[in-house]
Amino acid sequence: MIEKFERHLRGTNLSENTISSYLYAMKQYKELYGEVTRKNLRQYKVWLIENYKPKTVNLRLRAINCYLESIGKEKWELPFVRVQQKAFLENVISEADYEYFKNSLKNDGEMFWYFVIRFMAATGARVSELVQIKVEHIKLGHLDLYSKGGKLRRIYIPRLLKEEALSWLTEKKQESGFIFLNKYGKGITTRGIAGQLKRLALRYGIDPAVVYPHSFRHRFAKSFLERCNDIAFLADLMGHESIETTRIYLRKTSTEQREFVDRIIDW
Repeated sequence: MIEKFERHLRGTNLSENTISSYLYAMKQYKELYGEVTRKNLRQYKVWLIENYKPKTVNLRLRAINCYLESIGKEKWELPFVRVQQKAFLENVISEADYEYFKNSLKNDGEMFWYFVIRFMAATGARVSELVQIKVEHIKLGHLDLYSKGGKLRRIYIPRLLKEEALSWLTEKKQESGFIFLNKYGKGITTRGIAGQLKRLALRYGIDPAVVYPHSFRHRFAKSFLERCNDIAFLADLMGHESIETTRIYLRKTSTEQREFVDRIIDW
C-alpha cells in the first residue's frame, strides 16, 4: 500500500516535504487501523481530532484523501475540520528584530546566514523555494516555479538584494549553481536551516519563538503591506491561490495589538 502510494506521489508535482508528510500519515494510519475501510477512516479521523491540533488533523486528512483518490475511492474522502482563525498573527519577527538580526549577522561575517534571512524576508520565498535559488536566478533577477496545479509563480529578487548577493558570490568566486549549500557542498536541508536559525537567535538574544523560516515570509508580507496596500499584488507574490489567504496579513500581531491598545485607550 505504502510503496504503491509513494510511486503515485513521485509522479506528481508535489514537493519532497509534502510527499514525506503524506507517506508519514499513511504509515500512521496503517499501523493504527490496517485495512482501508470507511469505518476505519472515520475512526482515524476521530483519533486525529483527539490527539492533534486542527491544522495537523487537516494535513493528515489531506494525505488520506490523496491516497483515496489514487485508488479510485474519491467518494470515501474525509471532510476537513474547521480551523478557527485567530484575530491576530502569532510569532512573527518584528521589523526591528529582523533589522537587528540581519545587521548582527553581517557584522559578524555570517554572510551565508545573512543571505538566508535576507532572501526569505525580501522575496517572500518559502524555505523549500529558497534552497532552489541558483546564481543564474540572481543574475536574471527572478526565479520561476510551478505549483502542483501547474500555475507559474515568479519570485522576484529586488535590485538591492541582487547587487549585494552578486558581490558576495563574486568574493566567493561562485559563478553558477545553487547558492545555499551545506559544509559538504550539498544542498542544505530545510531542517538544517531551521535549526541553525534557532541557535543564531539565542546567540543574539532574540526570542527563538519568532525565528523560524516561515516567520521571514510573514515579515515580507507585513512589510510589503505597510509600504504598499495592494493585497491582490501581494497574493500573487506570495503564490496564494486565494486572496482570502493573504488577508491574514492585514491583521496585527498580538504584540502590535497590545501596543496599540496601551497607546490609545486612556479611559
